[in-house]
Amino acid sequence: MQLSRSTSPLIGTGLYTPSEASRYTGIPAADIRRWLFGYSVKGVQYPRLWMSAMAELNEHTLGFQDLLEIRFVHAFRQHGVSLQAIRNASRQASRIFNQAYPFTCKRFQTDGRDIFATLLSDTGDESLLDLVKKQYAFEQVIKPSLYDGIDYNIAGAAQCWYPVRHSQTIVLDPCHNFGKPILSAFGIDTSVIFSAYQAEGADARRVAQLYEIPVTAVEAAIDYEHRKAA
Repeated sequence: MQLSRSTSPLIGTGLYTPSEASRYTGIPAADIRRWLFGYSVKGVQYPRLWMSAMAELNEHTLGFQDLLEIRFVHAFRQHGVSLQAIRNASRQASRIFNQAYPFTCKRFQTDGRDIFATLLSDTGDESLLDLVKKQYAFEQVIKPSLYDGIDYNIAGAAQCWYPVRHSQTIVLDPCHNFGKPILSAFGIDTSVIFSAYQAEGADARRVAQLYEIPVTAVEAAIDYEHRKAA
C-alpha cells in the first residue's frame, strides 16, 4: 500500500513529547528534558546540548532527528562522558560533517574518536580518556547497533528508523503520522491497532478483519506496543 503524505508544515520533521521519546527509546524522559531544554541547579542555568528541531514551535517537544540523536547521547552518558564534552563534540562534528545531527551520521562511527581526541587535547576533560586512549572503549559506546534500522538519504541524514531489530514491519518516519510508529506496509499507527486489540477482547483476528490487514501485522503491532511499555 502506498502511504499518503500529509500537507502539514511538520512534514518530514516529526513531533514527540519527552514522554513519547522515552517510550520509543527507553531513555528516561527527565534526561531527555535536561539534554534538549536545559536545566538549573542551585540557581545555575545549564544550556541544552543543541537546538531542538521543534524549538521555534514549542520548546518542550522534539523532532525525529532529535529522537535519534539522544540515543547516542545516552550511550556517551552511560560511559561517563560529561555533558560539556558531548556538547562540544556535537558542535565540532556538526561543522566537520556538515550535519545538524552529527552523532547519528554514519561518519561519526569512524571519525568520532578523532574528534574526542582533539577535545581531550584542547580541554583536558578526563571523561574522554577511555574513549580516546582505548579503541575498544569507543567501539563499545558507538556500537553498530545504534545505526541498525536507520535508513539514510543521499545527503547522509537519517530519514526513517525501523526500531525492531532485523525487521521492517514497524517504522518511525517523520513524513508519516508525525513520526509516530506505524505498520510500514499499511500506514496504520501501532497504538491504534493496540487499542483496537484491547477493545476487541484481545482478538487479533477480529482486529485484522476490521483493518483488512494480515493477522501477522496485527501481532507485530501488539508485540511492539508491549515492548514499548515494558
